[in-house]
Amino acid sequence: MTSDAGKVMRAALFSAEKHRRQRRKDAQADPYINHPLALAAVLADEAGIDDGVILAAALLHDTLEDTDATEAELLELFGAEVLQVVLEMTDDKSLPKALRKQFQIDHAPHASRRAKAAKLADKICNLRDMAKSPPVGWPDERVAAYFAWAKAVVDGLRGEWPLLERLFDEAHALRS
Repeated sequence: MTSDAGKVMRAALFSAEKHRRQRRKDAQADPYINHPLALAAVLADEAGIDDGVILAAALLHDTLEDTDATEAELLELFGAEVLQVVLEMTDDKSLPKALRKQFQIDHAPHASRRAKAAKLADKICNLRDMAKSPPVGWPDERVAAYFAWAKAVVDGLRGEWPLLERLFDEAHALRS
């Protein structure tokens, strides 16, 4: 197994362990790990990306934000490049939600190329999931607002990953 493949597999196992008790907000309450796995699948299978840093970061993208994982752990286990991409995708939970959402829009154009790929995959997967099974208790207006916000974020990510951008546009069209 190449070092990249090993890193990706270790990231999948680490993410599965950290998210083991978490569920998605959909009606089926799917295991949370399905989300990071879906990101990696979009990147590898649909976009043909084999960069181990991008794939590992996609698998780990919510660990700092939503689990007890630490930056030091990610640095030690996966290296500085993976940690940097994860940090670029991590919201500052000390900020109010509205500010966090605006921060994503404002900072999308300045993200690294690798972070843009992982962020595009995140938005693709979130829109696909919402189109299929919106979070429990979300009225249509809230789902529509999420789709609009996701598009605003992705508009700032455009220009580096045309295939992922097309996949996002297709996912966004599921709402129409």
